[in-house]
Amino acid sequence: MNLKNLTIAVLGLGYVGLPLAVEFGKKRPVIGFDIKADRISELEAGHDHTLEVSEEELRYAKHLSFISDLSSLRGARKGDVAIRAEEPMVFIVTVPTPVDKANRPDLTPLTRASETVGRVLKAGDVVIYESTVYPGATEEVCVPILEKESGLTFNKDFYAAYSPERINPGDKTHRLPDIKKVTSGSTPEVAQAVDNLYQEIITAGTHMASSIKVAEAAKVIENAQRDLNIAFVNELAVIFNRMGIDTTEVLTAAATKWNFLPFKPGLVGGHCIGVDPYYLTHKAQELGYRPQVILSGRAINDNMGRYAARNVIRLMLKNGINVANATVGILGITFKENCPDVRNSKVIDLICELQHWGLTVKVMDPWANAQEVQQEYGVTLTQITPQAPVDSLIIAVAHNQFAQMSPSDLKKLCATHRRPVIADLKALYDRRSIEDQGFIVFRF
Repeated sequence: MNLKNLTIAVLGLGYVGLPLAVEFGKKRPVIGFDIKADRISELEAGHDHTLEVSEEELRYAKHLSFISDLSSLRGARKGDVAIRAEEPMVFIVTVPTPVDKANRPDLTPLTRASETVGRVLKAGDVVIYESTVYPGATEEVCVPILEKESGLTFNKDFYAAYSPERINPGDKTHRLPDIKKVTSGSTPEVAQAVDNLYQEIITAGTHMASSIKVAEAAKVIENAQRDLNIAFVNELAVIFNRMGIDTTEVLTAAATKWNFLPFKPGLVGGHCIGVDPYYLTHKAQELGYRPQVILSGRAINDNMGRYAARNVIRLMLKNGINVANATVGILGITFKENCPDVRNSKVIDLICELQHWGLTVKVMDPWANAQEVQQEYGVTLTQITPQAPVDSLIIAVAHNQFAQMSPSDLKKLCATHRRPVIADLKALYDRRSIEDQGFIVFRF
C-alpha cells in the first residue's frame, strides 16, 4: 500500500488537527474540516485563535484548504485540491475525547466524526484516528460505525490506523515535527504505509507499534503516568503543609540527587492529563478490574482546587478578614501557562469553592478568551488594579505576565486594612520576598 500521493482530510481543526493539517499542507493536498463555520472563516482569513499556528505558517501551507461540509468533499475543488469521486483518500480524525460529569468517557464527538467519515468513505480509503481513547475503542467503536455508514467491509474495502496525538498546547519548543510519533495500522501493510506517511512531516522519527490496541494503550498511559507522579507530590504538599514545611524547598533539596524526578504539585486540568486516565480506568472496570492506584491519584488531583481554596479561607479568617465581605483576586484561568486553552481548567474548582463560602471572586487572565470563559464556566473576566484592590490573591496560572510582576506589584493589587493572603500555587515568587511585602503565604 502506498499513501504517498493521496489527498488527506483532517477532521477537527483544534490544537491537534490544525498543526497536523498545516504540516501536511506544506507538502501535499490537504482539506481541513471543522463543523464550526466561524473556525473555517477564521482560518481562511489566516488567523488561528489557539495560537498553535502562526499566520506565516498558514500562508506557507499552500496545499491546505478548508471546508465545513464534508458531504461536498468528493468531486470538490478547493484551491489546488481537486478530488475525483473514485480517488482513495486518507482521513485523519482529531476530535476531542472528553469525560462527562461522572468522569465517564464521552465518545460523542468521536462517534459523530466516524459517522461523518463513513458517509463519504470509498474503497481504498484509510481512516487514521489520533484522538485519545481506551485500548480497543478504534476497532470496537469506530470501525463498526464506518462499516455501517459506508456499507463497506473493514480490511477489505477500507482500512484503519491509530497514531496518538502528542501536541503540547502553548509549547513552542516541542512542536509536532519535533515529537516522536507512534503509529499503527489494521494490517501490517497499512501500518507500514501509515508510518511512511507520518515520516513525511515528523523529523523526530516514528515508532511503529505492533497493533492499534498497543498504540492506544501507549497514549493513555503516558498521561496516566504523569498524573500519578503529580498526585504523589500533591499528597506530599498536603502532608508538608501540616508539618509547616515548604514543599518547594523540599523538592529543590531532593532534586540534587541525579535520578530524582522533578514533578511539581499543582492543579491538574486540561484535555489530557486530567482526562485520559479515566479512559483507562473505564475500560479496566468494564473488564471486571477496579484500578486502585490510578483512581487514587485522580482523587487527589481532582481535590487540589478545593484544598487550595479552603486554605486561603482558613488563613484569611485567622487574620481577621471577614470572608463574607471579602474579595479574592485570581490570576489565571487557562489550564496551563502562556496558552489560551481553558478546557477542563481546574481553576474553576477554586472559584466555586470560594464562592460557596461567600467570597466575591475576580478573575484576570491576559491569555484567555473572555467569551469562551463566560460560555464554558459562567465566569466574567475582569482587571485587578490598585484602584479596585482585592483582599487576597491567588496566582493560579504561571503566565509570563504574572511571573514578571514583582512582590511589590502584587501588594499594590491588595487592600491595606489587613495583611492579605497570597496563594502562590505555581511557586513563581521567592517566598521570603513576598512575606517581606506583608503577605501571609500559602503554596502547595
